[in-house]
Amino acid sequence: MPFMGTSSSDDYETGTGAALHGGTTTVIDFILQTQGDTLYNALHAWQKRSAKAIGDYSYHMAVTDFNDAVAKEVIDMIEKEGINSFKTFMAYKGALMIDDGQMVNLMKVVKEHGGMVTVHATNGDMIDALIAKHRKEGKLSPLYHYLSQPEVTEAEASARFADMLHYTGCTGYIVHMTCEGALNAVRRATLRNQKVYVETCSQYLMIDASLYDKGFESAKWVMSPPLREKKDQTALWNGINQGLIQTVGTDHCPFMWEQKKMGEHDFSKIPNGHPAIEHRMEFLFSEGVHKGKISLSKYVEVTSTNAAKIFGMYPNKGTLAIGADADVVIFNPTKKHTISVKTHHMRVDYSAYEGLEVTGKCETVLLRGKVAVENDKLLLQKGNGKFIKRGKIKQVI
Repeated sequence: MPFMGTSSSDDYETGTGAALHGGTTTVIDFILQTQGDTLYNALHAWQKRSAKAIGDYSYHMAVTDFNDAVAKEVIDMIEKEGINSFKTFMAYKGALMIDDGQMVNLMKVVKEHGGMVTVHATNGDMIDALIAKHRKEGKLSPLYHYLSQPEVTEAEASARFADMLHYTGCTGYIVHMTCEGALNAVRRATLRNQKVYVETCSQYLMIDASLYDKGFESAKWVMSPPLREKKDQTALWNGINQGLIQTVGTDHCPFMWEQKKMGEHDFSKIPNGHPAIEHRMEFLFSEGVHKGKISLSKYVEVTSTNAAKIFGMYPNKGTLAIGADADVVIFNPTKKHTISVKTHHMRVDYSAYEGLEVTGKCETVLLRGKVAVENDKLLLQKGNGKFIKRGKIKQVI
């Protein structure tokens, strides 16, 4: 993914290969429309990139410039291309962000044609002002990435997004939710009988903002939104058990250490992103099921079944049943292993979890009935991955 003057270090071959090693058989990647350009030009660029995928994949279409011409393309994406989810950004002004008027108009078109709007819900104007303030004061370490995105910026944007969904009647999904305040915005929406789908990520359940006190090493954990506090982890685990959070993803977007060093003297220039896709299933089992925070059935729901249902891939994906895709993970719940850059398969030269001991390991992974990973060896070749066309959104969970 092109971002902040560079590109993430995994491509479709290495990224889907690492995903398979960790028991994720299908990824949904973000296509980024260039502002002023068409959705179809972006789609064609990503189709070329994804031709070498090893695992299966689909797309979220990021709409960064909504107008009448793009509205027609949105309809084509749903009706012809099998892309039913449209990513929006409430931050990154001048590159990815759309304003509230564009958001509402996009929602109206998407609702009419059976799609879904997903969102990076943080208040970009507030964040930009805080970044400018910290830079002016010479506060340039990675800690100030975290301090430029306080909880209120995510809580406010999540509430505003929920209000726009309620007004338009559109189906919506908040990606990578990190904090109690944002979760409470969704909880309040349920009081008017509204359903807003929510995703969190393994890193927000496991590690916290104390990691921003390590000098420039903290750049490993510079992502947006940033890591939060212990109380937010408690809220997120409870949100999973309460059914307010339906999925756990990773927002996987790795950069090599040399790329991270672009911001060595200015936190605002550190490429935002974090390598995690390979460890999602094992982390969530070890931290969640093994430690008694969630049940085994809840683990299956939030890692597999719910995403397949929400995004229109069920019952081909997300279930073990006759006629389904036979994506199967054989998981050893007692095997302990240690996370390290020396053994992971993501194309990134550090681990954000170096030395962490994990209980539970994906030992054999099948994709569409074929053995993809066995004995820590990837047995499928690039180009094996299949694009998963998705049908219209239905209210399913």
